[in-house]
Amino acid sequence: MNESEYTRLADTTLRRIEHALEAADVDLDFELAAGGILEVGFDNGSRIVINKQAAAQEIWVAARNGGFHFRWDGAAWRDTRGGEELFAALSRLASEQAGSDISLRGDS
Repeated sequence: MNESEYTRLADTTLRRIEHALEAADVDLDFELAAGGILEVGFDNGSRIVINKQAAAQEIWVAARNGGFHFRWDGAAWRDTRGGEELFAALSRLASEQAGSDISLRGDS
């Protein structure tokens, strides 16, 4: 994939994550900043940071329990180590940090 295709796909994905956070109907603070950095804040003061990594053509996620790299496989963003899909991983990570079930759907 070329750089413009990556940028378009990653930007669309970050907007989908924003919409999924809004649709989840949970009390989270989040903001998509310039440069493709989405920060999600939790009541306990912890954060998840999701950002584009254009040089690697990946989306990176930093959460309390580690850092994760997601690469487009032609159908979905998948974790480069375990293969977990991005929205499934974000649901799991957000639930762990919030201490309650949070389901983020990519089709929101």
